[in-house]
Amino acid sequence: MTAPVAVEIQMQIGRKLIALTVFFTFVVGFSVSLLADPPDHAPAHGWRKKHDPDYTGYSGVQWQTDYEITTGHCNREAIATVVGGVVGGVIAHRVSDENPVVATIIGAAVGALIGNKIGEKLDEADKGCVGHALELAKPGQVVTWTNASNDVHYEMAPGAPRTQNGLACRDFKLTATSGSNKSSKSGVACQSNAGVWQIQT
Repeated sequence: MTAPVAVEIQMQIGRKLIALTVFFTFVVGFSVSLLADPPDHAPAHGWRKKHDPDYTGYSGVQWQTDYEITTGHCNREAIATVVGGVVGGVIAHRVSDENPVVATIIGAAVGALIGNKIGEKLDEADKGCVGHALELAKPGQVVTWTNASNDVHYEMAPGAPRTQNGLACRDFKLTATSGSNKSSKSGVACQSNAGVWQIQT
């Protein structure tokens, strides 16, 4: 074998080795990237907590999720899953602990929040939607949801923040529609604790 032929063979081998090296580098890098980001259906194992945004509420509480409030819709089903069968002050306790899960409303006026018989159908998940809307919705933003169990459709529109009697408060308008019945109520909600809103009478 002549020297020029040997040199040519060595150059071809060198080019192939470089091409293979580049190819494997790309494949390994792509695989690492896939392994770093779990698919949407997979458990996040803390990844989402590091990468998803925190939602800072009106009181400064860092909520783990906005329950879609910032999109103008309350994910009532997700809130219902979180609150489960708890009632009344139990939710208020859960939102004031170290890891708050959902805001809520409390107070004697909650049952009459929107008046007539529609108001009696306001359950704990609906109260969570109202509370979380007060926490995260922008002034004038309308947040909607439907309680599928009683077919009541809600529209919540929190107003601008203000102070009343030394408390952090927001005006709001809540409208509920059930069949041909429609009820609308404007009021004021103030924070009694972080993430806990109380309707003012």
